[in-house]
Amino acid sequence: MGIFKTRKNKTYSYSPRHYKGEGNPYEIKHKFDDFRTTVGSNKGLKNKLITALDDYKNNSNNTANKRVLIIIAILILIFLFIIEFDLSIFFSNS
Repeated sequence: MGIFKTRKNKTYSYSPRHYKGEGNPYEIKHKFDDFRTTVGSNKGLKNKLITALDDYKNNSNNTANKRVLIIIAILILIFLFIIEFDLSIFFSNS
């Protein structure tokens, strides 16, 4: 009885007739996976965070880093506005 067994997909030994490229033409892979260090089998939150920070620090594109920091600052200001935080404590009224 096959009640608790999962069905396996059928496999065929098909090879494309006119394909003369490298590797498997049916492999699904993102085109930037070769350049990223964060893609892979990183297990655990600590390892994922460490690899993401290393990738951010070793990024040669500084404009992207500045853009991320600006977006984070804007989101923090929007959050502070939503919770009605008083920003006047940072400025002196002398």
